[in-house]
Amino acid sequence: MANEDLGRTLRRLRRLASLMQEELAERSDVSVDVIRQLEQGRKHSARLPTLHALANGLGVELTTLLGDPPAVSSTGENDGPRFVAVRRAIMPALWGPEPGPPRLDFSLDRLREQIADGWTQYHAAEFDTVMKALPEMISDARTAMTSANDDDRRAGFAALGKALQLAGHVAVRMGKTDLALISLERAIDAAELSSDPLLLPMLVNSMAWTYQRQGRLEDALSIALRAAEDMANGGRTDTADGLKVWGALTMSAATSAARSGDYERAAAMMETAEREAAQVTKLPAGGDNRMVSVFSPSSVRIERVRLAVQYGHPHDALALAKGMRLSKDTPPSWRTWLLLDVARAHTDIGDAAGAVKTLESLRRVAPTWMQHHTLAVAIVRDLWALPNHPPGLRPLAEFLGISE
Repeated sequence: MANEDLGRTLRRLRRLASLMQEELAERSDVSVDVIRQLEQGRKHSARLPTLHALANGLGVELTTLLGDPPAVSSTGENDGPRFVAVRRAIMPALWGPEPGPPRLDFSLDRLREQIADGWTQYHAAEFDTVMKALPEMISDARTAMTSANDDDRRAGFAALGKALQLAGHVAVRMGKTDLALISLERAIDAAELSSDPLLLPMLVNSMAWTYQRQGRLEDALSIALRAAEDMANGGRTDTADGLKVWGALTMSAATSAARSGDYERAAAMMETAEREAAQVTKLPAGGDNRMVSVFSPSSVRIERVRLAVQYGHPHDALALAKGMRLSKDTPPSWRTWLLLDVARAHTDIGDAAGAVKTLESLRRVAPTWMQHHTLAVAIVRDLWALPNHPPGLRPLAEFLGISE
């Protein structure tokens, strides 16, 4: 994979982890000379197995090492007007006007539907559409908080929490994790005044994911485990929605454990989660699935595949993925990760044709997500570097804008 910023990113992440080059070399089993050449800019490329090893040694996602998604600015100084509007909605200007009462035509039900639609668009990688709608959603939720009716006011706080959670997720996808944490912290403040008992643990899960993106694995593991334990002890896993939130927290904790080097503990957590996921359809149904954490037998298996391929078990990953039937509520974002990880596994075992076939499937089912992910670009670049290109590779390279 060629990337002019790879060396700078590697150096920054290594320093954040308080590691010397020699220590990273020992942790990742990558030559210290390779690390030194990358950081000094004398080497601008590395193959995926090397990048996997370096990411594992740093305790970060591979995508963190690869950098921001295509066409996403890595600094917050030159955001376009649409993202500036999202910033202003998350962090209103100092001494700005206080929220006024709801408009006469305002409807909480309609606002909830708009937020649910926003989550559907997010999972379809329609980030520009979501950013366009977010400022008004957040503004409407803030006005709902001023209602004289106590039930409506608490429902307004719940709507604000979900809208700010959505804004936080979009900020992460745009490479702005600090803004995401601000949005999620304000969402938690709203959740504590809301009528939704599941909103706070859902937000904790989003916080854990954002911590993971920043390499704060101990923090992510700690808060996910605590929130999951609180849910179990509080009897909040006896509904489908409650179990979904608990399951998402458990999967998040497993991911943090794996990235911290405890793959066995992570695997045990995931096996527990997969057993519990089978109970979701047997419990009383909840509300709109679009507003609740993603948790099902399909999502757990997808995450198990992901952990297996990230931590050097490509054959296990392919065995887990073989014959999978995804549930109808599996969003495009999760389907994307599954296919990318299967493609990575094929690449790791030297099956270039299998990798191309999987990426062709990804292009058919989630083309927008494919273009958004730097990992897809990295895999295709690795395949492009092979002396013999497998059939079908050129159209994929052209689709992703990879030049010869």
